[in-house]
Amino acid sequence: MTTSPILGLDRRDFLNLSLAAGAFSIASPLPGGSATKVGLKLEELSLAELQSGMASGRWTSKALVAGYLARIRSLDQAGPKLHSVIELNPDALAIATALDRERREKGPRGPLHGIPILIKDNIDTADKMHTTAGSLALLDAPTPTADAFVVQRLREAGAVILGKTNLSEWANFRGKSSTSGWSGRGGLTRNPYSLDRNPSGSSSGSAVAVAASLCAAAVGTETDGSIVSPSNACGIVGLKPTLGLVSRSGIIPIAHSQDTAGPMARSVRDVAILLGAMAGLDAKDSATESSRGKAVEDYTRFLDPAGLKGARLGVVRSFMGPSPHLAKAFTAALEVLKAAGAELVDPIELTTSAYDDPEFEVLLYEFKTGLKAYLAARGGALKEFDSLIAFNEAHADQELAYFGQQILLQAKDKGPLTEPAYLKALETCRRLSRTEGIDAVMDKHRLDALLAPTGNPADVTDLVNGGGGGGSCSSPAAVAGYPHLTVPMGFMFGLPMGLSFFGRAWSERMLLNLGFAFEQINQARRPPLFLPTVKL
Repeated sequence: MTTSPILGLDRRDFLNLSLAAGAFSIASPLPGGSATKVGLKLEELSLAELQSGMASGRWTSKALVAGYLARIRSLDQAGPKLHSVIELNPDALAIATALDRERREKGPRGPLHGIPILIKDNIDTADKMHTTAGSLALLDAPTPTADAFVVQRLREAGAVILGKTNLSEWANFRGKSSTSGWSGRGGLTRNPYSLDRNPSGSSSGSAVAVAASLCAAAVGTETDGSIVSPSNACGIVGLKPTLGLVSRSGIIPIAHSQDTAGPMARSVRDVAILLGAMAGLDAKDSATESSRGKAVEDYTRFLDPAGLKGARLGVVRSFMGPSPHLAKAFTAALEVLKAAGAELVDPIELTTSAYDDPEFEVLLYEFKTGLKAYLAARGGALKEFDSLIAFNEAHADQELAYFGQQILLQAKDKGPLTEPAYLKALETCRRLSRTEGIDAVMDKHRLDALLAPTGNPADVTDLVNGGGGGGSCSSPAAVAGYPHLTVPMGFMFGLPMGLSFFGRAWSERMLLNLGFAFEQINQARRPPLFLPTVKL
């Protein structure tokens, strides 16, 4: 019996797995209220293609929502049981119906009109859905009184908030030896490219849902690696913006000096569209004031297929890791970049070890201050760290079955943000990551951006020992508060690998352009087959 050259599967199993990833037809209303099957394959459709279908009348937003809901039921809740969606919006179909009517009467608001979007479950919505950060402790908390600013922006753009995605509980900042993609409320999210593999975290559900075409696009959040690492593990495009480009208000915090929401999609163009809708000035978040004059509504106008020509890029090899397969893929990507006209400065020295400990210190201090303020504003029984820690202990069989809450205990003991230990750690982080880090090497070598492999392919999920991050080059840009884009680079034994572009503050236009040009030539993105295992 013949085998798949990529996956090592026999032909019968390969065909069966391919059928598991088959198309879902959706109903398109016809004049008079009847419906017909249009044979639409939701897999891999771009925002522009979805928008074109609605503009032509081939399908409606309501039909798209129904189609994605069918995929979620068949692939997320049943079938492979990806467990990427933690809750569905019960009003999604009604919202889509209203947007269809608005389109007919007034025309579309823009490129997101009627588009189904999933958002991470640490982002507030003032609707019938919960906001829990994956924790059972917030399941009975009062509904947020207002949408997070980023949700407000998406609704104003005409997006349909389809539901919430699972995440690493408390954005992977609760205990040591945590397993990425697991939360007490949502269980374990599984990587669609190999179900025994980890999707990485903490925006694991958003990455998996995008990779499996359970939505048109999604929103994740990152403190250090939580957008780019799961995007790498799940073969999608993810962007962590400059701190302040996208508002943090209404998002359950870890650290205000590093937290940001960001777009996740199957293409650079779709990420650019979503970013334009998300960015904006927010009176509730003073950091967004620094984006005045820097944010734009349409980032797609900076996308040029020839955008690599003449670009001067620094190659950071210190994040390579030991894998010869990753090294081979990275080398091939560098050849693509050179062939497209980029000038490579190789190697560039950029280390993070000097600020690993100060970063963790900053996160502990800011987590205590930020989460305490969020819980106080939210109301309900959960008011501070002590009550959260007590809840987890009282529900240890559900919350502490796989790992503890050592990080919560460490954060609880921290003092105010005026303490010298915090101020020294914050100054060290900013100096080493910015002045002596990214800014310094880019000035020295006159660079447009820095390059590195985003991380290793997905680890095997291990609930006993934890982990699942897969390694990442995220820290320099995360600690600096600078932008970081990851784009699919290739595959190793059927598992995705990403290429990272990162650089100075407010360089999203440059990074998107470079990533887009690389994507158009490399064409590495391909959908998963929902495999039960990958035999290496």
